[in-house]
Amino acid sequence: MAKIKPQALLIQSKKKKGPSRIGLMTIITWNLIIILIVLSLYATYRHWHHRSSNGQGIILPNSEHSESSGESRKFNIPSYAVLVTTKGSITTELFKDASSDVMDKFVELCQKGHFKNSLFHHVIKNFVIQGGDSQKHEAVEDWISKGKAHGQLSVSPKHEAFMLGTTKASRDSKGFDLFITTAPIPDLNDKLIVFGRVIKGEDIVQEIEEVDTDEHYQPKSVVGIVDITLKQDL
Repeated sequence: MAKIKPQALLIQSKKKKGPSRIGLMTIITWNLIIILIVLSLYATYRHWHHRSSNGQGIILPNSEHSESSGESRKFNIPSYAVLVTTKGSITTELFKDASSDVMDKFVELCQKGHFKNSLFHHVIKNFVIQGGDSQKHEAVEDWISKGKAHGQLSVSPKHEAFMLGTTKASRDSKGFDLFITTAPIPDLNDKLIVFGRVIKGEDIVQEIEEVDTDEHYQPKSVVGIVDITLKQDL
């Protein structure tokens, strides 16, 4: 058998171990794939950048309420309001889906101590007790007189006993009247906005309802709100 020279063996070894050439089509294919990936990433970036600049995709406080009612909240509405009165405490649950104007104003006034030492200036048995601002004493008397003039008024299921509300005029004025119903009341949908209900202290409401009043439904003895405390949890 003939011997192969060392130089020939080296040449033969290099031929076997040398890398295979990459075809032109393979290079073109991989370049196209890379270009497509880059374009896809750029398009995704433009999409999310556009959404962010328009304020979409960002979850804001009270966004669920804003979408459902079309109104924006000025304050984060608490769950409860505790009315500390001269007769005892009345705990009310606040309706967070109530009018934004009314709820924001109520919370703001509570935080400023607006209701401290305010009076229940109208008390009408089997109807309402009225506290807060005393600039419009005629409100409840006007409702009563109109009801008597037109005979028996229809009862609204919305206005049940022990509901917390205010007059619609409160949203446009500096004052704020508070009403707590003591029975299902005549239909006052055009007058009253309900924004909460009593969940504890119904006996205190009834005790206030029983105070002696004059012919204008004003209590003969002093009975009022010492303060109102807002709470998220009881």
